[in-house]
Amino acid sequence: QVELVESGGGLVQPGGSLRLSCTVSGKFYNIPTIGWYRQVPGNQREFVAAMASGGGSNYLDSAKGRFTISRDNAKNTGYLQMNSLKPEDTAVYYCYVSVRKNAGRPAEDYWGQGTQVTVSS
Repeated sequence: QVELVESGGGLVQPGGSLRLSCTVSGKFYNIPTIGWYRQVPGNQREFVAAMASGGGSNYLDSAKGRFTISRDNAKNTGYLQMNSLKPEDTAVYYCYVSVRKNAGRPAEDYWGQGTQVTVSS
């Protein structure tokens, strides 16, 4: 069984920073991708950032230059450093991972429980 535990959300003023963490536990072979989505009530879930095991990354356009995704493969943990936060960044942020349970199987997607990020003065 693969489990994800997210942490790091909270309330921050505009211009502030938060760092989200996502730790993967369980039995698996590797984690090809760690990423983050966000969702505002009434809207579809929106891609924010993702990083491959080799280090390549992608970002939502509005997150470029403000958010940085990273991962510590030894700890099976991904991070999303969010700087210069804006009220429009307010959302529930969900970690997702693609996990390969053994070398011969395709990767499967798993989601974290979500963490609230609120940017408000």
